[in-house]
Amino acid sequence: MAARLLVLPLLAGLVLLLGPPATAAQAAPGCSGRPAKTVAFATGELRVYKSRTHACAVAVAKAPGRKRAMSVTLQPRGGRVVKDSGSFTTMAGPVTVNALNRCVRATGAVAGKSASTGWILC
Repeated sequence: MAARLLVLPLLAGLVLLLGPPATAAQAAPGCSGRPAKTVAFATGELRVYKSRTHACAVAVAKAPGRKRAMSVTLQPRGGRVVKDSGSFTTMAGPVTVNALNRCVRATGAVAGKSASTGWILC
C-alpha cells in the first residue's frame, strides 16, 4: 500500500518534468533548422529544412501506418547525393548535407509517387 502511494507522485512528477507524451502531429521531423520548402505530392510530402550551414530533408507519408517503399535524396551543387531509402511506415530520412553558400536539390518518394524541388536555397 505504501509503495503505491509513493509511485503515483513520482509518476506525476515525471510527467511534469518530461511533458506529456508526443502525438503523431507533434512528432519532430528529424531535421533541425527552419522549414525552407515543402512540396506535396499524392502520397506524401517532401520537407526541406535549412540551418546556417546545413540543409536537411525528409519524405513524410500522407497516411502513415503500413510499411511501404520510401526514399529521400539531397544533393548540394557540386557535391554527392545523400540518400535514405527502404521500407518505412512514416518517413524516410533525415538526410543532411553541408550547404553553406550552396544550392541544394531534394527528391522524395512514397509508394511510387515522388516530388522534387529543383535547385533551391541559392
